[in-house]
Amino acid sequence: MRQLRVLCAVLLLASHLSAFSAPRPRARKKPKPDLAAQIEAIIDQPQMSSAEWGIDAIDLESGKVLYSINPNHLFLPASNAKLLSTSAALALAGPDYRFLTTVETTGTIDAEGRLKGDLVIVGRGDPNISGRMMPYQLKTERISPHTQILEELAAQIVQKGVKIIDGDVVGDDTFYSPQRYAEGWAQDDLQWIDGAPVSALSFNDNVLFVKLQPGAQDGDKALLTVDPPNTYYEFDNRVVTSAAGKSKIGIHRDPGSYKVLLWGTISMRDSGISEALAVEDAAEFTAHIFRGLLQAHGITITGKARAQHGDYRFFDQPPPSTVLVATPPQVLAQHLSMPLLEDVRVTNKTSQNLHAELDLRLIGQLKGSGGSFEGGSAVLKQFLLQAGLKPDEFFLLDGSGLSRRDLITPAAMIQLLIYAARQPWGPAFQEALPVAGVDGSLAERFVNTPAGGLVHAKTGTLSHVNALSGYGETSTGKKFVFSIFCNNHDQPGSKILAAIDQIVVLLVTQGDPQKLAAPAIVPVAK
Repeated sequence: MRQLRVLCAVLLLASHLSAFSAPRPRARKKPKPDLAAQIEAIIDQPQMSSAEWGIDAIDLESGKVLYSINPNHLFLPASNAKLLSTSAALALAGPDYRFLTTVETTGTIDAEGRLKGDLVIVGRGDPNISGRMMPYQLKTERISPHTQILEELAAQIVQKGVKIIDGDVVGDDTFYSPQRYAEGWAQDDLQWIDGAPVSALSFNDNVLFVKLQPGAQDGDKALLTVDPPNTYYEFDNRVVTSAAGKSKIGIHRDPGSYKVLLWGTISMRDSGISEALAVEDAAEFTAHIFRGLLQAHGITITGKARAQHGDYRFFDQPPPSTVLVATPPQVLAQHLSMPLLEDVRVTNKTSQNLHAELDLRLIGQLKGSGGSFEGGSAVLKQFLLQAGLKPDEFFLLDGSGLSRRDLITPAAMIQLLIYAARQPWGPAFQEALPVAGVDGSLAERFVNTPAGGLVHAKTGTLSHVNALSGYGETSTGKKFVFSIFCNNHDQPGSKILAAIDQIVVLLVTQGDPQKLAAPAIVPVAK
């Protein structure tokens, strides 16, 4: 009996030991969602239920679809439209194209240095007569004075021996059509830098900078400074200094008016508030500034500053017959711009609307369709069709994307990007786009993510609209192109940008076509 108890105890102990010594089954890991499922988890969040998404991502070498949803639906591109106008400018004008600005007269200069006649500054579309540092390096930098190029032209006039101008100082922008604004621009855009008027004679991005600073004591009128200093606008400054509360300031100018109203309060703790206000007439403004600079160089001027604009006409009609001038103009000064590529870099990295509009005018002028919106748009359409886009895939009424009537499909944007990548100017075009986490409008995005430095893409923003399209490289070195549009959302822009950035990071980390079992194509939404 005792031996039986011992045997049972031994068997029980052996069973416990075998239980501890036997290998435990490993917990099975959940399979990682595929690329499509992860993207859908982002765009299908409840707070984004009102948003309309259009996404297309393609491996650049094989053409394999990495992910796609609503690729053939039309979306507002916002500033992604600049990809179209800038690529067309590089293709049709060439990266090395330069803009020439001259100062001319048909008058005569006597022995005493008196110019009998008007002095005319003739613009031919140079976007960078300003204090902007060129070439672009990481961010836009402006150095004072903004008038340095105009001052160089004024100095050349002095070197020609001109001491008195017995006539007007004229700003001539007849190289392009006098149309200042595109169809679909909102009226409230026109007083700000985003809606600055388009002109062949542009200075300082056709804006002036105003800065408000608090006075010394509570209730004092705010201090107002204008840069460059000028009397082009009349300012009604009703902003007062407040010892309590936050700054709250309003600025308004009616279209066609030269009066600017400023009202509200500025906190004594505020270091200052700056705004860039669009000018009413760019050629007139340039002439106004240039006249003051000539006077500062010691030249007496009897006349006024004024603008000379071209005539309105349909781009497909022949130009009016040229009137022969008895005396050809004498060029007294000139300025030659940096190559066009340097401005494309500024345009895309900083999303500069005026410069994109000037690109549209340029291609229309160079290809014989006139320097008008309609002429430029006709040339742009032919370029896009040649690039492989279909005529029902895009509708464009400006070059910058500010128009609320622009439309394009993600598939069409992808086709343009693929076409551009295969052109001689393609690498330069890609390099001119913002770099994730590095510069331009992507400097503060993708920081400390796998996409940093691997994505070159153009941003796009309007109310309820965000977009990002461009080129990327996966973690394994595969090149891809992508276009992401989000329209009609009701979320703060920061949340949509975060969602877009998450999608791009997924493409970088998981977009290797060899790792995708099948094309991640989502059925087109009905």
